[in-house]
Amino acid sequence: MTEQSTLFETMTQEAASDGRLAQLFELENKNGMRAVFMDIGATWLSCKVPVKDKLREVLLGQSTMADFEKQQSYMGVTVGRYANRIANGQFKIDNTKYQIETNQAGNTLHGGPEGFDKRRWSVVEETINSVEFSLVSPDGDQGFPGELTVNVKYQLTDDNEVVIRYNGSTTKSTPINLTNHAYFNLLGADSEYLALDHILSVNSEEFVPTTDVGIPKGQWKKVKNTNFDFTDPKVISQDFMLDKDQEKAKGYDHSFVLDKTCAKGECAASLTSPDSLVTLHVLTTKPAMQLYTGNWLAGTPNRVGGEYQDYSGVALETQFLPDVLNHPEWPQPSALLFPSETYQHETRYQFIV
Repeated sequence: MTEQSTLFETMTQEAASDGRLAQLFELENKNGMRAVFMDIGATWLSCKVPVKDKLREVLLGQSTMADFEKQQSYMGVTVGRYANRIANGQFKIDNTKYQIETNQAGNTLHGGPEGFDKRRWSVVEETINSVEFSLVSPDGDQGFPGELTVNVKYQLTDDNEVVIRYNGSTTKSTPINLTNHAYFNLLGADSEYLALDHILSVNSEEFVPTTDVGIPKGQWKKVKNTNFDFTDPKVISQDFMLDKDQEKAKGYDHSFVLDKTCAKGECAASLTSPDSLVTLHVLTTKPAMQLYTGNWLAGTPNRVGGEYQDYSGVALETQFLPDVLNHPEWPQPSALLFPSETYQHETRYQFIV
């Protein structure tokens, strides 16, 4: 029995919170790379990359539904309606004030207490190299205006890319900011090695300072001459926890404003394993990326009956900036979707071995 078929069995031994079993889908390319996805949370559940004739699991995750529903780290899920934070759960659209449900320190994180990560998505289509999920979020869902219909399509290419395409439409003007919350450990997700020894580069010259609860404050900061400078590749631990911005978050948990060339196809970020055998390139149409070094992962169930530690994985979440709805002064897209528009974005995670 393969490890992957074991995952299909263990994740479906018990029903999800809606009383039905999860549906899992496996994609495999010509190189033997494998990725598994699940309809609960439109989740990227597993990612195995061929390294020296062995499959290496590079994605943190769980192997049972009980553990998946227990974990609060958003592992591999599709986050929405709004990834990251909205201050006090409040925003205005056309002078109308909205109060949405809050779920972290009085703010709204990753769409609220019942975000898209908690929902069962419909399966639209499955092909040899892709699977597409869909979700309808009703008008007033957790306080958000408009009926929002979203699709997430995962594709595994023969270039060892996991391509994630997002599509959305709404009946009323509403915020939308979808991302995938995958955590990567390119040395092996269940290896017990921390991810801080990975080498990271980020195509960004500015980051967003935050309060002690992750809400943006003031203006963006230049990364030059700070510990947030990843314009040249460096080991994540090199400048780790050496300033107040990081102390408040227990590590990196900050948004980087991506260089405008990223929207034209330039690489947004690169992550390389300490053994130099795997490099991950991130390409995206989104204007920003949240770097989260897994600062609060301790106690999160892993796949093998144990628990992850803090810093076991690194999340590279492509998105709009946090709380951008309340910062009209920022030269960034507003993250509002109007009924006349279609939300379309794409992120590519390419593994080089």
